[in-house]
Amino acid sequence: MRKIVLAAIAGAAMTLGACSDSTNDAAHASADNATENSVSNTAASGQSADGATVAAGAPVNANTATAAQLGAVRGVSPEVANSIAAGRPYSSVVELNAKLRATMSPEAASAVLAGVFVPVNLNTASREEIALIPGMTSRMVGEFLEYRPYENMDEFNREIGKYVDESEVTRFRRYVTL
Repeated sequence: MRKIVLAAIAGAAMTLGACSDSTNDAAHASADNATENSVSNTAASGQSADGATVAAGAPVNANTATAAQLGAVRGVSPEVANSIAAGRPYSSVVELNAKLRATMSPEAASAVLAGVFVPVNLNTASREEIALIPGMTSRMVGEFLEYRPYENMDEFNREIGKYVDESEVTRFRRYVTL
């Protein structure tokens, strides 16, 4: 009888432990989703953290994103997020890239730049800044430079759209400004 009671108590303790773990997991998942949704909603609303208009799925601005927004980006650990925030302000994406490469491999830094970026001004950016736009090829760097000065983003869409499809133009727009 004593063994049955002890087994029942142990079973109840395990059930309670499992419930509390899943409750904690659910709370963590809920908090993670809230942060992710906040970042996604910011981009989906067409406003970046600094109030600039951005496309859905746009990278967060390294100069204005909160540590939580930075930490929500794939490949960005809390330590990297704090390091990015501590290095502000970044005068260009070249400076941000140097900061990232001081603590991670070039490949890892490139992966982070897909989600954390300093917008590149199409009319004033250096060749090096334009080359850091994720997915940029040397041919496209030349095309970006060839059509300067851009009067507006519609002109950018039209001119760069001669070389890449609409989805790629949209992707490039996530990293540039006028």
